[in-house]
Amino acid sequence: MSDVVLAMDSVVKRFGDHEVLKGVSLQLHRHEVVCLIGASGSGKSTLLRCANLLEAIDEGHVSLFGQNLVDPRIDPDLVRRHIGMVFQSYNLFPHLDVLENVVLGPVRALKRDRAEVEEEAQALLERIGLRDRAHDYPERLSGGQQQRVAIVRSLAMRPALLLLDEVTSALDPTLVGEVLDLLVDLAHRGTTMLIATHEMNFARDVAHQVVYLDAGVLVEQGTPEQIFTNPQHDSTRSFLQRVR
Repeated sequence: MSDVVLAMDSVVKRFGDHEVLKGVSLQLHRHEVVCLIGASGSGKSTLLRCANLLEAIDEGHVSLFGQNLVDPRIDPDLVRRHIGMVFQSYNLFPHLDVLENVVLGPVRALKRDRAEVEEEAQALLERIGLRDRAHDYPERLSGGQQQRVAIVRSLAMRPALLLLDEVTSALDPTLVGEVLDLLVDLAHRGTTMLIATHEMNFARDVAHQVVYLDAGVLVEQGTPEQIFTNPQHDSTRSFLQRVR
């Protein structure tokens, strides 16, 4: 059986006359961490949204475990049960406490036993050091704590693939580390992740592959050592010089 989880082939996405993705192709394998880097507006977030069917592509193909997601007969909600998505903004339900935010999806969408889900949720909260905050509401948590809960909420759905869109960009710099530490832990546990990030040190240390996007074009892809130590394209070198 192929270990390719997500395959995107020549994906084009337009908003009106503006072509945001210009024939992007990439593959993500089981237990692999791929980091998308590039300037704001380079297409990173749009690529993630296309992978999760939040945006319909205009050309190309997207498949999950070999299944064509562009097929109009595909139910996007069923696909999203296998793909977790964490955004820049935490998007926690403000009227639900932390535990309820985590268990709601598995109980409602997956029809799993609530007692079993709650036990798993408590274990996940223990992993991120927030078990004692299980009955607090989001407004009582720091930004870093809310983002960690948002990631755990996605993990509670047992996704085959986790997409993360600039999950530290809205945080105070002092809180970034606690979220990155969680992602490092997930990477070490073999979680398959596609991550759009501005955190170059994180990408260098954790990613198996780094993808550099510029104006909707996949300019360069390689190991962190290849991209950060010996980039092949002028555009990549220029970007890395600006962000270091």
